[in-house]
Amino acid sequence: MGFKPCAAAGCGKLLPSGQTYCDKHRKAKAKQANEGRESAHQRGYTSRWQKARAGFLQSHPLCVHCQQEGVIMEATVVDHIVPHKGDKTLFWNRDNWQPLCKKHHDRKTATEDGGFGR
Repeated sequence: MGFKPCAAAGCGKLLPSGQTYCDKHRKAKAKQANEGRESAHQRGYTSRWQKARAGFLQSHPLCVHCQQEGVIMEATVVDHIVPHKGDKTLFWNRDNWQPLCKKHHDRKTATEDGGFGR
């Protein structure tokens, strides 16, 4: 396994190949990416959402991606299959929801958003 320096200017901390930033600079990049982003509440994640989410997960308790891999894992996230990007109709369309575990949701979100670059 090779090593390379953190991509942050002047850092130089050695990281395993495949990592771009050290923990300190990865967090700074994530914070920078979220600046100017609406709050979760402004994006629709309100108490109404929390109730709908809880009901959906009660009816759909298993991660669909894990099931496709032959694994039984509890779903903890209601994912919007097609990112709603503020479209309230798409946000509330239950046909656009799927139950995922955190691992699969994080992976899907990173793929869609390009990592931290929302």
